[in-house]
Amino acid sequence: MKTHAYNSLYLEDAMNNLGTMLDCTVNAAQYDLVVFYEMFLSSGVASQMEAGNPRYLSGMSGMELMQLVLEKSSDKTLPIMNYAPFDRTPEYWAGWALAYYQWYSAYTFPFIQKNGLSISTVLSLYPTLHEADLSKFVQTADMLIQTHLSTRKNTLKTIRKQSHLTQKELADLSGVTLRMIQAYEQGHQDIMKAEARTVFALARMLGCTPEVICG
Repeated sequence: MKTHAYNSLYLEDAMNNLGTMLDCTVNAAQYDLVVFYEMFLSSGVASQMEAGNPRYLSGMSGMELMQLVLEKSSDKTLPIMNYAPFDRTPEYWAGWALAYYQWYSAYTFPFIQKNGLSISTVLSLYPTLHEADLSKFVQTADMLIQTHLSTRKNTLKTIRKQSHLTQKELADLSGVTLRMIQAYEQGHQDIMKAEARTVFALARMLGCTPEVICG
């Protein structure tokens, strides 16, 4: 049974509020979507939504969430605006769909953003997916993220093969266990979470920087 991010009772409000927040930001406040979304991720508002905080999911309107993000992330203040959308805009759909996917996957918003599903990418999916069932968006999002992750996880394998080393040879040279090298290459362990000495040992034996090892 799949574990979701929070109780589904709050999901509809969360989807509407995130959609309204992005719609209001772009189409009423005339603010850059990419810049604002980065503010949203770093403001603490995103993490509160991920954690299922009812105040952030349904206790505030989308416009209030927008104002809160701006207050926490910049010195910008906006006047009270009359916001009454007539239809769902692409920006609304992007926030609406993202809120659903975050709930469904239990991934954090920053993880989603950094691993193949940036806010710009979500917006680009609007023409083909906005009239489809949300399951289609979930399938597409899963595919994009898994493709991105598999590319990153295979970085170690690619560099090792370019160095003409077997997994066992790299293990013997670096001091990192064969089992761990196999786990990193197969994606069972995230090398981004490895101890620094492990990454440095692998990088030293492969003649590259730790940053390259981590993709």
